Amino acid sequence: MSFNLENTVRPNIWKLKPYSCARDEFKGRPARVFLDANESPYNGPYNRYPDPLQEEVKARLAKVKSVPAENIFLGNGSDEAIDLVYRIFCNPQKDNVVAIEPTYGMYGVCADINDVEYRTVLLDDKYQVNADKVLAATDANTKVIWLCTPNNPTGNLLDRNEIEKILNNFGGIVVVDEAYSDFASERPFRLDIERWPNIIVLNTFSKAWGCASIRLGMAFASTEIIGLMNKVKYPYNINMLTQQKALEMLNELDRVNQWVASVRAERSKIANAFGELPICEKVYPTDANFFLARVKDANAIYNYLIDNGVVVRNRNRVTLCGNCLRITVGTPGENMELIAAMRRYK
Repeated sequence: MSFNLENTVRPNIWKLKPYSCARDEFKGRPARVFLDANESPYNGPYNRYPDPLQEEVKARLAKVKSVPAENIFLGNGSDEAIDLVYRIFCNPQKDNVVAIEPTYGMYGVCADINDVEYRTVLLDDKYQVNADKVLAATDANTKVIWLCTPNNPTGNLLDRNEIEKILNNFGGIVVVDEAYSDFASERPFRLDIERWPNIIVLNTFSKAWGCASIRLGMAFASTEIIGLMNKVKYPYNINMLTQQKALEMLNELDRVNQWVASVRAERSKIANAFGELPICEKVYPTDANFFLARVKDANAIYNYLIDNGVVVRNRNRVTLCGNCLRITVGTPGENMELIAAMRRYK
């Protein structure tokens, strides 16, 4: 199906004239004295507004992620990019989006905030997506389809062929959230964004990079879509401290890769150990830094673990996840403490 970006974007956004940052107006010209942005002249460098387009971070990130800098958007966490998708493409009280269920909860929360209808399509009993069912849930007012792979809270990679079928047959935006892709072995969709003009791929510094507290999310897409996101975002959405820490971490790639390897090794150990517990009925396959386990009484076990100082996520009330706990892979010591506590459970 053909994709027309202008017809997909909200008309007011397409026509929007963005706020002009003081730092953008002299870009490329030498400057020594800055008297343009009503900043304090004291307490440098924190007195200055940060780079509104985070060009140094993107240049470094482009090499690490093998995506051109002009195809990268940086947001205040992935949640900013998620919200921007609604604000750019979805007319409130008119348009709708389609998402798999269960999946990351912020897609639905942002739909409610932006007053956009949120339609869900259930995964099958193996937590897999069916492209035909997803496409059948769309109509002329469907602007976005949300796909999270590896999925949260299920942990598994979605079938790539089904995702590609959706990309090839939907005339709107398809968001592929790859927050956990660093822990998987499959080729990430961000490396193939040139194949589909309607794809937006999300990633984050919160998981593999161990930087949840700096709140830095990534979106990879065509230069035209990235341009729209830059036009709609707040001018200085990424603060200087976050940019500095990101640059530090981008120089620690070997260490980050060691962390990922450790998590993947521990993932197998803890999932196998948890699966042998008498209270565990099933551990689902995972490609993320967590696993989903069905237990005999999720509420009771969750409260027991809390009482013993161990916090996991109770997903008992999530669709298709009855009596399930979502367990993040920790350090070897943390994982041993979890299993030790569970072996004492009666």
